[in-house]
Amino acid sequence: MDDQTRLELEAATFRALVRHLMEKRPDVQNIDLMNLGGFCRNCLSRWYQEAAAERGIDLTKNGAREIVYGMPYADWVARNQTAADAEKQAAFRKSFAENVGKKD
Repeated sequence: MDDQTRLELEAATFRALVRHLMEKRPDVQNIDLMNLGGFCRNCLSRWYQEAAAERGIDLTKNGAREIVYGMPYADWVARNQTAADAEKQAAFRKSFAENVGKKD
C-alpha cells in the first residue's frame, strides 16, 4: 500500500470513529472510555490539536474539541455527560495518570 492511500484510509477511519462517538454513541461517557480504553474524546481532541501544531496550524483546545464533539464542549457536557460515582472517579484518576500523565 502506498503512503497516500494509507493516509487516506487512516483519515477515513478517524472520521468514522468520531462520527460513531458523536452520532451513534453520545451516551458513552468519557470516563468509561478512559477507564476501559485509556483514552477519551478529550484525548482525541488533544491529539488533533497536537497534530495541527506540528504542522504550524494554530488550533485552540476548544476548536479541537468542537471538531471531535461536533458541537461546543459545554453543549455536549450539558446534553450527554452524567455524574460518575466515586469508584469510576478513582479508576479515572488511575487511568489518566497511566495514560495521559506520561508522554509517549
